[in-house]
Amino acid sequence: MYAVIKTGGKQYRVEAGEKLKIEQILVDIGSELVIDQVLMVADGEKVSMGKPLVLGATVQATVLSQGRHDKVRIFKMRRRKHYQKHQGHRQNYTEIQITGISA
Repeated sequence: MYAVIKTGGKQYRVEAGEKLKIEQILVDIGSELVIDQVLMVADGEKVSMGKPLVLGATVQATVLSQGRHDKVRIFKMRRRKHYQKHQGHRQNYTEIQITGISA
């Protein structure tokens, strides 16, 4: 059984027991999280698609950690113009483990 969820402006295909890093959500480590924005639920040959959400479907998850991704380096340059710009960015994330899917 798997589901497609929407969180942080992105969509993820999740299964029970899977770990994934999503956009930061301000919750405590070890707490339970219920995601109710479920776009699709599939159980073998039975597939439920939402318009846009599947009514009554939820995904339960446990928060494992909060952290920051590796630094992404941005370098802009215009040749022969003596222009160089260095910039970096580290995005915050929340690591969760999917504990269950209910439809």
